[in-house]
Amino acid sequence: NADFDGDEMNMHVPQNLVARAEAEELMMVHHNIVTPQSNRNVMGIVQDALLAIQRFTKRDSFLTKSELFQCLMWIDGWDGVIPAPAILHPEPLWTGKQVFSLFCPKLNYRGKSNSSGGQEDSNFNLDDTKVYIRQGVLYSGMVDKKIVGTSGGSLVHITWLKFGWFETMRFMNLLQRVVNTWFASKSYSIGIS
Repeated sequence: NADFDGDEMNMHVPQNLVARAEAEELMMVHHNIVTPQSNRNVMGIVQDALLAIQRFTKRDSFLTKSELFQCLMWIDGWDGVIPAPAILHPEPLWTGKQVFSLFCPKLNYRGKSNSSGGQEDSNFNLDDTKVYIRQGVLYSGMVDKKIVGTSGGSLVHITWLKFGWFETMRFMNLLQRVVNTWFASKSYSIGIS
């Protein structure tokens, strides 16, 4: 956030080995995903990646074979198994939910997206707002700010509680890399209105 309108910056240099070790350990980004003050995450997916993951996991979001392979290239530790396409004819198409499931942590999660319409308690989720993840597979729902943002009980927070900082960091990095790669090939524009 440093620009040239008179912003001040301070630099603190640790003076001895103990202070240097303390700064290296305490100030590492992955150790500050969840704040001890309120036991909720202060890091989450924001800006381009947040918009991309919301569009990526919509019900009508499909990937061609070349788009799928472009996304798979960014998943570290991918086991090489390509999921079966959701649509076979006239060309094979995969959903964003299938690709999300490839790097989602192996946990169970139930949540609700921000963009809920009029359907509250029906069995049929018309708006695709009820997020249901079982053993890391996203079965339904749109992933948005409420699911991967900085609120307590989000997928990022649950991942941190269940698996620790390393898996949470890995999940957030993979999510951003994959959906930003996909989003670069899609068009999206905004206006003042």
